[in-house]
Amino acid sequence: MLRQESSDDTEDVSLFDADDETSRRPKKSKIKHPIASFFHLFFRTSAVIVYLLCELFSTSYIACVVTIILLLSCDFWAVKNITGRLMVGLRWWNQVDDDGKSHWVFEARKASATGKKLTSEAESRIFWLGLITCPLLWIIFAFSALFSFKVKWLAVVILGVTLQGANLYGYIRCKVGSRKNLTSLATSYLGKQFLKQTVAKEEAVS
Repeated sequence: MLRQESSDDTEDVSLFDADDETSRRPKKSKIKHPIASFFHLFFRTSAVIVYLLCELFSTSYIACVVTIILLLSCDFWAVKNITGRLMVGLRWWNQVDDDGKSHWVFEARKASATGKKLTSEAESRIFWLGLITCPLLWIIFAFSALFSFKVKWLAVVILGVTLQGANLYGYIRCKVGSRKNLTSLATSYLGKQFLKQTVAKEEAVS
């Protein structure tokens, strides 16, 4: 299970070691990495489908669980190490320094010298849609298994929430920035909502 260290143990960087040729290409709306886009959705949607339908096609609980765990593991590895880097120019990982201290690194590819974005709009939509939707489905499955007393599926569902939620959190950190930036973003949003409500009340009174 992934464990997030304190903010002092995280590092935000903004340069990739490779893809120099790709970085010189302009932004396009078409899908530039069809294989990566396919597997970004394939493993996670397959895990959801197997979870929903496995009892209809198989009487073996062990076979269903092993299949779902394999699909979730493949999805975690592929999204964390491949599709995030290719499709949206983001990646995150953990490294241990010479002193044995663990650091979480969140990396975002810099924009090109011309100021153009380097990622495809279509790929970006596919990436974030799959990244956000599937963890929400696993959370729904968790509540469903809990309230329907399907205790035997709780471990699998919790694993799905954990692995896909970890990737979601990691890529949000890459996209938004450090934990301080996340806090300031949330504070700014809440402040704006409060200001809108205050103005609306004053206009209603007047």
